[in-house]
Amino acid sequence: MRTVYLGTSGFAGRVLERLAETPHRPVLVVTRPDRPAGRGRRLTAPPVAGVARRLGIDLAQPEDVNGPEARARIAAAEPDVVVVCAFGAILKEPLLSDFELLNVHPSLLPRWRGAAPVERAIMAGDSETGVSIMRVTAGLDSGPVCLAAPERIRPDDTYGTLAARLEVLGADLLARALEERPECREQDPDLVTYAEKISGDDRTLDPHAPAEEQERVVRALQPHIGARLPLADGSFLGVRAARVGADGALELLEVQPPGGRPMAYADYVRGHAPR
Repeated sequence: MRTVYLGTSGFAGRVLERLAETPHRPVLVVTRPDRPAGRGRRLTAPPVAGVARRLGIDLAQPEDVNGPEARARIAAAEPDVVVVCAFGAILKEPLLSDFELLNVHPSLLPRWRGAAPVERAIMAGDSETGVSIMRVTAGLDSGPVCLAAPERIRPDDTYGTLAARLEVLGADLLARALEERPECREQDPDLVTYAEKISGDDRTLDPHAPAEEQERVVRALQPHIGARLPLADGSFLGVRAARVGADGALELLEVQPPGGRPMAYADYVRGHAPR
């Protein structure tokens, strides 16, 4: 099947890699424009752009994917299906009506619609999540679901370990959906929950919250966003690993000082002990 791929994030890049190994290899990849990133605000390409270039797939980076130029570029590729995965921008009419769009969403819809479904599932203490292949509509991840499969969330899962399994699952489900063309069914509106984008407050550990909740936040945001604790000078101590201690309190294991490298928390404490 002839496909065009819309994606931006690292998750989307790894799904693209696997899709390119199937008979449904995209003839065109559309991603977001390069943006300043990091402390130096250096112009940086989205992860999907790097994957497309490495695979030798035609690449477009329009400022507005809904604009006439972008739609014409997609139409010129003559896709049977446009695949969407973590694109990071709202798709609007007439793009929605011009093409059949299938979205790879890393949750069991209608649970965790929105921007951060993997993180929110871990933070909420869910025992499982999964991937849904759905038709894109004007609503936020509200389209009918064509295929879905669960994935258990392990007690030690971080975003990184869980997302890696969901990438494989998502690519496999996508290939099945393109080959089998299953019937898509509407979502149950009574079961909808939303995975809001991770904010600074979400990253900041609440010392008054149960240790189990704080530990889940640490795992949910590792290694890509990172949990943190405020310091007296107004900066933040990054928290990369933690566990619930024998006394029921949160025990920090690995931290990252402002502007520094990750280190064991015990080493950090020794380096900041009163002299």
